[in-house]
Amino acid sequence: MKRTWTIIGVSDVPTSFKWYQSLFGQPSTSPGHDDFGQLLDTDGTVLLCLHQWGAHEHPSLMSPDEASPGNGLLLFFRVDDYEMALRRARALVARFEEEPHVNPNTRTKEFSLRDPDGYYVTISALGAIERRNATSKRPNKRSQPTKARGRVTKPRGRRPRLRG
Repeated sequence: MKRTWTIIGVSDVPTSFKWYQSLFGQPSTSPGHDDFGQLLDTDGTVLLCLHQWGAHEHPSLMSPDEASPGNGLLLFFRVDDYEMALRRARALVARFEEEPHVNPNTRTKEFSLRDPDGYYVTISALGAIERRNATSKRPNKRSQPTKARGRVTKPRGRRPRLRG
């Protein structure tokens, strides 16, 4: 599996869409439909899908009255702009569920808040290694020639078999 599309039931897709765009620091746009929207990262990766309660008759998205919204679900986002995300979050909610702190397990800063539908949302800073990987755009060493001692060499790999 390469990616998951987390889809949550919401009472008002455009309102929730705008809320999450604000939290993530994304430009304001409209969802694709009044009953469904996808929040995308700059590279096109789906971050979160918002689905209108009761639309399209999906059994688990029929009504928030069947169970508490967010019961058994934690929306956990790792961000590369933690301090900015913290400022944006403070503008969105009156209080946090968990104030900013360092998670002893991940050793990263995080905070938690509730979205407009009551979902528990945790925002966590990327760790040092993740930050380095996110900011470096290194080419794939296997596919690029490398320069060694003033000459260009091809990447090392399996040598072709000689048939004789």
